[in-house]
Amino acid sequence: MRVPLSWLREYVDLPATETGRDVQAKLISAGLEVETVEHLGADLKGPLVVGQVLTIEELEGFKKPIRFCTVDVGQANGTGEPQEIVCGARNFSVGDKVVVVLPGATLPGGFSISARKTYGKVSHGMICSSDELGMGDDGTHGIIVLPPETEVGKDAVELLELVDEVLDIAVTANRGDCLSIRGVARETAIAYGLPLRDPALLDVPGPNAFGYPVKVSDPAGCDRFTARTVTGLSPEARSPIWLQRRLQKVGMRPISLAVDVTNYVMMELGQPLHAYDRHQVQGTIGVRRAQEGEKIVTLDGVERKLHAEDLVITDDRGPIGLAGVMGGADTEIADHDPAEEGAAATTDVIIEAAHFDQVSVARTARRHKLSSEASRRFERGVDPQAASAAAQRTVDLLVLLAGGTAEAGVTEVIAPSAPHTITLAADHPDKVAGVTYGRETVVRRLQEVGCDVYGQDELIVTVPSWRPDLTDPNDLAEEVIRLESYENLPSTLPRPPAGRGLTGRQRLHRRIGRALAGAGYVEALNYPFVSEQVFDQLGLEAGDPARRVVKLVNPLSDEEPALRTSLLPGLLAALRRNDGRGSHDLALFETGLVFQPREAARVAANLPVDRRPSPDDIAALNAALPDQPRHVAVVLAGAREQAGWWGKGRPADWADAVEAARTVAREAGAELGIRKGQYGPWHPGRCAELTVTVDGAERVVGHAGELHPRVLKTLGLPARACAMELDLDVLERVGDTVPQAPSISTFPVATQDVALVVDAYVPAADVEAALREGAGELLESIRLFDVYENAEQLGEGRKSLAYALRFRADDRTLTVDEASAAREAAVALATDRTGAVLRG
Repeated sequence: MRVPLSWLREYVDLPATETGRDVQAKLISAGLEVETVEHLGADLKGPLVVGQVLTIEELEGFKKPIRFCTVDVGQANGTGEPQEIVCGARNFSVGDKVVVVLPGATLPGGFSISARKTYGKVSHGMICSSDELGMGDDGTHGIIVLPPETEVGKDAVELLELVDEVLDIAVTANRGDCLSIRGVARETAIAYGLPLRDPALLDVPGPNAFGYPVKVSDPAGCDRFTARTVTGLSPEARSPIWLQRRLQKVGMRPISLAVDVTNYVMMELGQPLHAYDRHQVQGTIGVRRAQEGEKIVTLDGVERKLHAEDLVITDDRGPIGLAGVMGGADTEIADHDPAEEGAAATTDVIIEAAHFDQVSVARTARRHKLSSEASRRFERGVDPQAASAAAQRTVDLLVLLAGGTAEAGVTEVIAPSAPHTITLAADHPDKVAGVTYGRETVVRRLQEVGCDVYGQDELIVTVPSWRPDLTDPNDLAEEVIRLESYENLPSTLPRPPAGRGLTGRQRLHRRIGRALAGAGYVEALNYPFVSEQVFDQLGLEAGDPARRVVKLVNPLSDEEPALRTSLLPGLLAALRRNDGRGSHDLALFETGLVFQPREAARVAANLPVDRRPSPDDIAALNAALPDQPRHVAVVLAGAREQAGWWGKGRPADWADAVEAARTVAREAGAELGIRKGQYGPWHPGRCAELTVTVDGAERVVGHAGELHPRVLKTLGLPARACAMELDLDVLERVGDTVPQAPSISTFPVATQDVALVVDAYVPAADVEAALREGAGELLESIRLFDVYENAEQLGEGRKSLAYALRFRADDRTLTVDEASAAREAAVALATDRTGAVLRG
């Protein structure tokens, strides 16, 4: 909500020395979020005056139309002689009053004006448009043409109210009253302790039988409907400058007098209004729910198919407006256009000021993807008691500015309702804030808000009509606390009990994050929302458990309505986004929860708010939640080692993804099995299946390797990208996180190398496992240091795997025979299990 300080001063007598920054500080202290204070005209320097166009000469021979004008600016130029100005605009004529900036002036943006030669003429100044003066859009897209009665030579800075301060307030969803100058003025008056001149306090005639007929068929959707009629509006009447400028300052574009007046009153009082062309309305105005399949063309020119829950305004033909959202084109106010022959301007209007149900308006606006200034206010809460005052204010302005006549008929359809009352203990705000305010302060602050308060120790509080968000004692306590200022609340740091700290699980997650960061990975946190189409893009089979998702009832985006079952979609999207922005060498990781639906779906019960939930309540809630194991995943693309003077570098490949899994397993103290696998998005020939032993049985906990080219193409990822994902909870369960000191022997090591020839399809990990088991307890370590393939030497479909075996005993120096015997036992078992043959 944009609030001009000049408009605010009309209702609150702020000290003349108060600036927008001062008001901002006061309102922030009172709980309103004032984001910025815009200084309009801060860098504007005169002379800027009203001039009258005397002559216009069309200059020929240029690519665009150029006009050489003489303009009477009175004595503003010091001589009284006509000012010669070159201008390219076409929307003004001889005799028009315009805004002229003279040499020596500075326009917004630091644009200095001086006499200069252009198009073969010397231009002594400039005829201004609204954009050049920083006024915003006035709808003309050209030169400002002032009313004929404007005095020549008058200071245009004052006339157009170009210097002002505008507060930009981020209004929260519960403070609909602050979407109006009236509401912000009330908060300002409270903050300064000054009286408020309430613009809604008007003399309003009572309803009578002469008003325009209105029938409300759905009082739950519309509990108040006021209709007033004004006739005899002048077709030539235009919105005065002050009205246009106020609309521009709050961020609205002037359109026509009748529409501008309704928008002005809405911004002033917070009550949305709508004006109908009386001659276009046929019969009784009605309020009802739409019939399924009905259609309406709204003011934006779009034909909309209505839903049975939409609340609509109707006449004898059918819907003529979406209640609280937007009017229909059939009854639109027609403006006078001299260039359009036969076009009849609206002279008689019906003013609608109604109060519609918040939920109904919100759902209609979202259903039709049609947000408007009116719907924003109804969604957040509008003062129902302001409808008749807003209608009266609109009538008064139309009579004053357009020469209309207010008809005596007044229509008011009101559904009976009682004011909302709340019982509040006088010391309840004290208990909430931990501060002793006292009964007098509580009563005074609630009365400043507009509440009627009775009682002593137990207060009976009647909530004002403009604060529908005050529904319970805690809301009233919050009002007292915010008006007494949050910054005055004492700060007390909590004292954690001794001996508590991070859990073992939290420490493990931190260690894994540090280990991956140390290995060159960057953490990327992603939203846990996915679309079900991503599983097709990842190549998961139809029956894959990862396709069973938990769907959200009210997702942030309809395109991503489900919770993730894998970390890869988010990480791969981050990889694609960074690659598209020029970062091609990437290594990203994430640890986070995935969500797996339970076999038996349960509905979570609402927990009590008046007491602490019992252990049974919490257990029932947890039982209804999906399983949420924590996973860890990495993705890689581009260079893993950069090229430079130190060497050629190398690209990331599947082995780096496998090594990331080993890094995670080492931090968890788990023994990770690695074997050839095939799953989902990974390349079938470059995918490792990661396993651990749980309760004596082998269990697959993840995969690592290079992604399938088809997946890379579908997702728009760089070539040869790799990924790894592990179930971190399972690793934690089987791991031993107790630090183990390394065993250091004082005896020398015996090294034996062995080269085995096996079929090309035999995994190196299987050969290594056989060697490790066959070598027995003397084997200290084993390392694959060479892989060789040559069809001429080894045979077709064969490969050579060379391993370095290190043997050592804790209590003696091994003999050559002992080391050789262990080596031969290892080779024998490898031969038996994998068909390996010693090379050479």
